Amino acid sequence: MKIKIFEVGPFLENTYLLEQNGEAILFDPGFSSTSEYQQFVNYLDSSGSSLIAILLTHAHVDHVLGLQQVLKDFEVPVYLNTEDLFLWENFGNQATMFGLRQVGFSFIPESLPVDDTFEIGSFSFECLYTPGHSPDHTTFYQKSEGFCIAGDALFRESIGRTDLYEGSIEVLSASIKNKLYTLPEETKIYPGHGPSTTVSHEKKFNPFVKG
Repeated sequence: MKIKIFEVGPFLENTYLLEQNGEAILFDPGFSSTSEYQQFVNYLDSSGSSLIAILLTHAHVDHVLGLQQVLKDFEVPVYLNTEDLFLWENFGNQATMFGLRQVGFSFIPESLPVDDTFEIGSFSFECLYTPGHSPDHTTFYQKSEGFCIAGDALFRESIGRTDLYEGSIEVLSASIKNKLYTLPEETKIYPGHGPSTTVSHEKKFNPFVKG
């Protein structure tokens, strides 16, 4: 499986494109400019892969900023944990808070499972429900490849902020300890911001949640 990282937007968010067997999945499209979006389109065109789905770790504005642009050009399903749709339904208001001009979404995404397997095309992930940064947060674990797309739950030697809607340091700490720190030590963590890390490194060196 091939992983391409695009660091995009005013929040330097990591948008991920995963490819295998001629298929591609886009995670958390945060494109905020035409040039950022075109870089993704050019890469996808050159790869020869076909985009089959968009998966969202959560619906904070920086992780969905480019979603509507992508959907103008690609007719693919969008998946999100729909246990709490407040952030999704208030995307326009979220954007306004940060001085961004965006209109709200006109559709509800497909539901991701809570702590269960999700399969689409040739891809398979374990969806780990990891709230605390946001109430709709999912981490995508790919067991055979040994990595997670972790959104804003866990960063290299840091964790997601907990001062936004339904944020909770206690809930986030429990999510990290019970869902992420129980994965194999060598599991690679691809976060929503900043460099990648591993479960082993965070259990040893993360100052916010000790392993």
